[in-house]
Amino acid sequence: MARAMWKGAIQFGLVTIPVKLYLATESDYTIRFNMLHEKDLSRIQMKTWCPVEDKPISRSDTVKGYEYSPGEYVVITDEDLEKVPLKTISSIEIEQFTKADDEESANTRFVKQAYYVEPDKIGRKPFYLLRSVLQEEGLKAICKVVIKDREALASLDPFSDTMLLTTLHWPDEIRSTSELDLPDEDYDFKPAELAMARQLVSAMTGEFNASEYKDEYRDALMSVIESKVEGREVKAVEPVEEGGKLIDLMAALEASVNAAKASRAADKPVSVAEAKKARASSAAATTKSAAAKKKAAKADEDAEAESAAPARATRKRKTA
Repeated sequence: MARAMWKGAIQFGLVTIPVKLYLATESDYTIRFNMLHEKDLSRIQMKTWCPVEDKPISRSDTVKGYEYSPGEYVVITDEDLEKVPLKTISSIEIEQFTKADDEESANTRFVKQAYYVEPDKIGRKPFYLLRSVLQEEGLKAICKVVIKDREALASLDPFSDTMLLTTLHWPDEIRSTSELDLPDEDYDFKPAELAMARQLVSAMTGEFNASEYKDEYRDALMSVIESKVEGREVKAVEPVEEGGKLIDLMAALEASVNAAKASRAADKPVSVAEAKKARASSAAATTKSAAAKKKAAKADEDAEAESAAPARATRKRKTA
């Protein structure tokens, strides 16, 4: 496994449990691009530059500094950071225990980063004792810990054959929805719309299995990259026709239900393409229906106008 991101101890009352933290997610999975000079395709070099000496310097010649006044800095060393008067510098301080399904701490908007917890050999027994109690009681620990020079709120949960430490956003880091342009009034839905929406939700409901999903964008992007490397033409995917702007909600829901049922019969989740295709089909049908109704209404108006107009006098032809 990769190197530990943090070393310290879980503080469980007066019990100290030495542990290490490892990232639970893979960061190297992302496709990364390099910046190139367009003219000769040489890779751009980002150098650390000293404006006073007007020359590049090495990373080893740099230090951390805090700007306490415009243009005025105080140097902060690693030794200074180790002296910060907080227990959480080197320990995971358990503040309280709460239900594992607690709505506030389980809210995904608070989730930041997940870490696997590995106990040192001398701390295995108390570590698994704590894990066993949490598992039996359906609880998780709410704790605080300093990671990367910042104190984080975190939850500690039993997971697989170890425990998972998940750092959380502080409440004041969460933005309010008041910043969004949302309607003030509530919508009134027709019974038929609610029934069809419930039917769609029911058709798409099932057990979540993460292994059934994959990063399709990454695969598609790699196919573009491979095509360019091999000198082949990159073929763009034809966009799904959205039809007109007028959307018949019932028609869209009905088409979506049919697509969901077909996907369930094939034992696979509804894909984005299938959903778009169903929506586009319903939108196109709605547009055609609206156009036909508009055309028929125009014909009726013309007929009414013609019948309401005064009869024309018949002109007699002159005879020789």
